[in-house]
Amino acid sequence: MAGQVGNGPGAATAPTLDTLRGYRAYARRWVFLLVISLLSYSNAMLWLSFAPVADNIARYFLLSTEQINWLSLVYLVVSIPAGVVAIWVLDSVGLRWATILCAWLNFAGSVLRALPCMVPSAQDPFVFLMGGQSLCALAQTLVVFSPAKLAALWFPEHQRATANMVGTMSNPLGVLVANLLSPALVKKEEDIPVMVRELTGAGLCVHLCVVSGVSCLVRNKDYVILAVCFGGGIGIFSSFSALLEQVLCVNGYSNEFAGLCGALFIAFGILGALALSLYVDRTKHFTEAVKIGLCLTSLVCVAFALVSQLQGQTLALSAICSLLGLFGFSVAPVAMELAIECSFPVGEGAAAGLVFVLGQAEGVLTMVLLTALTVRRAEPSFSTCQDGQDPLDWKGSMLLMAGLCTFFSCLMVLFFHAPYRRLQAEADASLSIQEDTCPATSDHIPHPAATPEALPQHPPSPQHEPGEKPGTAPSWNLSS
Repeated sequence: MAGQVGNGPGAATAPTLDTLRGYRAYARRWVFLLVISLLSYSNAMLWLSFAPVADNIARYFLLSTEQINWLSLVYLVVSIPAGVVAIWVLDSVGLRWATILCAWLNFAGSVLRALPCMVPSAQDPFVFLMGGQSLCALAQTLVVFSPAKLAALWFPEHQRATANMVGTMSNPLGVLVANLLSPALVKKEEDIPVMVRELTGAGLCVHLCVVSGVSCLVRNKDYVILAVCFGGGIGIFSSFSALLEQVLCVNGYSNEFAGLCGALFIAFGILGALALSLYVDRTKHFTEAVKIGLCLTSLVCVAFALVSQLQGQTLALSAICSLLGLFGFSVAPVAMELAIECSFPVGEGAAAGLVFVLGQAEGVLTMVLLTALTVRRAEPSFSTCQDGQDPLDWKGSMLLMAGLCTFFSCLMVLFFHAPYRRLQAEADASLSIQEDTCPATSDHIPHPAATPEALPQHPPSPQHEPGEKPGTAPSWNLSS
């Protein structure tokens, strides 16, 4: 956390609000950022570990495809009510206890969902799987809201977007690893216990390493627009990640290729987020970055909706998934910072948390709509899906996803015009502090005989004339 700095001659004098108030940033802030990033990474791996191998999971545990989808969807459902509680915990109880509680929930959930594999005689494995996923979903609300709070409390102004990017992008990094690791570990049904144990061990390692503002946000028109549009993007990307394997296997693509597309989606998103966060930290062009990123994402989403229905387009799909991550995921940390900027002085946890809660709610609706629009194909196909049923037709669902993405982008571009309230408040406070610490130059009247050429390059310190009283304003001795 920032600590008080002395007023000695070596004190920093950078024109930021933190330094003017006498605070400095400690190096251990990076350790706290690493802890939160590891928790978010582990939690995301547990979320989508089943989705890339949904058909094998269904046959191993004798479950339906709909039940497997609910193991991913439960994250979105639970986070809606739990997100409100997480906002209160972060703003009232504090970041430290929120992180500790998140670690315990993440660990308990990973152990509970592994019990059907550790104890083969366990009855109704779906109850254990759903219970474990629900506990991990509770942990998610705490860890996903934390990067914005940590960046605001522990990092100086010129590092906030970067710190927020590192903490936020650790979550999709976990999704990337899950998309690569699950198909690599599960070649047949008997490999599922190995995958579950590996991910449980990862959760244990991470565990060992470790509402007054709401009404103001609801009345803030710009914040509501941002929350709806960016929350819609979160919902679309959550549905995309959870359903990608089911969409691609219908047209003959393997689980390994679907996992590769998911990994490219996340990898390029992280690279784009890194570059965009560094740019925004320097330029403060939050709004422009988010609007352009959403528009480009809409174009790529339309391309995916069309190309994903064709066969043998591996190169095109790989490029489209890479661009979708590059343009879509890269705006996530910037949008979180923009939510804080346009809602200031509301707490950072509430500002970032409500965006995420709304995104999860929109994700539930989006995923339900996408799955409801699917129909079974009766004619022969090139499907590689292994659920033992006729393949699904995802054409209408993918077009709906592209349409929603385009709608949210247009809404953001046309109606979001918010000032940067936090940056303006810091600039005003900086100017006020500088005026209070500098002498009143309006009282310094130069000698009539002094000319610009006669003024010294470095004026001497003000001195009282012999006849002046000590309580009067000093005058500058400008005579040569």
